[in-house]
Amino acid sequence: MAILPILVAPDPRLKAKAQKVEVVDDTIRTLIDDMLETMYDAPGIGLAAPQVGVLKRVIVLDVAGKDEPPAPMGLVNPEVIWESEETNVYEEGCLSLPTHYAEVERPAVVKVRYLDRDGKAHEVEADGLFATCVQHEIDHLDGVLFVDYISSLKRNIILRKLKKEKEQARSA
Repeated sequence: MAILPILVAPDPRLKAKAQKVEVVDDTIRTLIDDMLETMYDAPGIGLAAPQVGVLKRVIVLDVAGKDEPPAPMGLVNPEVIWESEETNVYEEGCLSLPTHYAEVERPAVVKVRYLDRDGKAHEVEADGLFATCVQHEIDHLDGVLFVDYISSLKRNIILRKLKKEKEQARSA
């Protein structure tokens, strides 16, 4: 397993649409394992393949609480097939937008269809933090960042700060 570099906004690769995985093979399983290791190392609760520069429809997450055993999930070709009319607001952050957070409103409950690491199809109903996290990560597969849900003023402030931080890091 390997810890992969995480892309930081504004990186144009984060705005690209990921491609469907045709076959869940050892390459995809290795990607899932590497993404989980990267996510835990960061630390985070979710990570999408485009965030590590791989334009494949693969996400990983683990929303287990601090006092719970780890519950890692690897989802291939995840798609929301149902969402509730009821919404929740969570303060979201992102490994690709480090140290920046914003409140985002999303459906409170979603049903997601996906393939597991063995290529077997599943459906899962998600609510609470799980629902927010899975929607956030699926958004990455379509080139959508959580800041795309906030006002353009706030979004531009965050992206300008990140661009400045990147430039300062490069010149240091």
